[in-house]
Amino acid sequence: MSTSDSREVSVGRVVLASFIGTTIEWYDFFIYGTAAALVFGRLFFPEFEPHTGTMSAYATFAVGFFARPIGGIVFGHFGDRLGRKTMLVTTLTIMGVATFLIGVLPTYETAGILAPMLLVTLRFVQGLGVGGEWGGAVLMAVEHGHRGRRGLYGSWVQAGVPVGLLLATAVFAIFSSLPEEQFLAWGWRVPFLLGIVLLGVGMFIRVRIMESPLFANVKSKQPMPSLPVLEVLRQHPGNVLLAMGARFAENASFYIFTIWVISYATETLDVAKNTILTGIWLAAAVQFFAIPTFGLLSDRVGRRPVYLSGALFIMLFAFPFFWLVNTQVNYLVWLAIILGLVGHAAMYGPQAAFFSELFGTNVRYTGASLGYQVASPLAGGLAPLIATQLLVVGDGSPSLVAIYLIVMGIITLVAVYLAAETYRTEIHD
Repeated sequence: MSTSDSREVSVGRVVLASFIGTTIEWYDFFIYGTAAALVFGRLFFPEFEPHTGTMSAYATFAVGFFARPIGGIVFGHFGDRLGRKTMLVTTLTIMGVATFLIGVLPTYETAGILAPMLLVTLRFVQGLGVGGEWGGAVLMAVEHGHRGRRGLYGSWVQAGVPVGLLLATAVFAIFSSLPEEQFLAWGWRVPFLLGIVLLGVGMFIRVRIMESPLFANVKSKQPMPSLPVLEVLRQHPGNVLLAMGARFAENASFYIFTIWVISYATETLDVAKNTILTGIWLAAAVQFFAIPTFGLLSDRVGRRPVYLSGALFIMLFAFPFFWLVNTQVNYLVWLAIILGLVGHAAMYGPQAAFFSELFGTNVRYTGASLGYQVASPLAGGLAPLIATQLLVVGDGSPSLVAIYLIVMGIITLVAVYLAAETYRTEIHD
């Protein structure tokens, strides 16, 4: 085997390991969101009327997002000082254990106020894990690759998100088809308990990969910053803010299209649970192919044009999305979610390489994580809560939610327009 062939095999192995690990992490994260939309309001907040119970469940969902910047800073710090690989194994363990423990939690009926308190605590731990995982996973792929394929390599890690969503939605669809009493009694727990099996698979794969060669090279030649977060804010404050802004349309639209739409469709429109879960499953399957396609396209024409097209699509599609969902016709509801996630993929595909290329190797884990994770609670974490309240203010009409998506799109358009084009940037320090 030639040197170039050996290198391709090595890169492919790293990308595969990052992809599978990310799939498992996001499976864990998404089953919580699905459960928040379907059951947590009734099981952990039964004393509230339905709307308040749903809001409370979405509030616990948001807790994970507010933990993510902390996870990004903490694991980014050690990832930039000690290495990417160790942090990937650590964050995967944290996420898997927290997910399993949610599956064995007592409900409000059994433990009273202690039940939602434990739920919030474990959701916070989930957020810490996923907050630290993303930066390490994408950097392992991007830093092992070469300039002409960084968008493609990074996008395969991003593609782990729809696969995690596929798994989470499929598992919940199976168990939500149980009789209501059985689903509420034990069926909802099984998807969380399965997390421990996936943890074992992910650990086996991740411990076998090599450290990032770029990081190893830089570490051998210079002392690493003692506080990477301060170094990032000193060297790249503008890039952190622009990366945050680039996330608003991408993150908010994703959680509107995949999490909030579940409660909107089932509670407001009386669409069957399995109908909406099937739509999300189909959309995630399409997005799995769309994300690498847009990542590859960004290697050809640049990160900014592809990203801007996705943000513009979300703005133009905001009202048509709800027109299609409101028909309550199965295939039109599915079409709405599929198109929404394709538009999202145009931003998410080039995002891993785009954010990584904005920072130097010695602070790249922290810098990319800050830009990605600090925006998460503001954009994605609050999106279901904001949308739920906007629906009440709009007397059941989703028009204000559509306007909210357009505002998120404007923020992203401005941020990406102001950012530098990076697809030709050399990231070897």
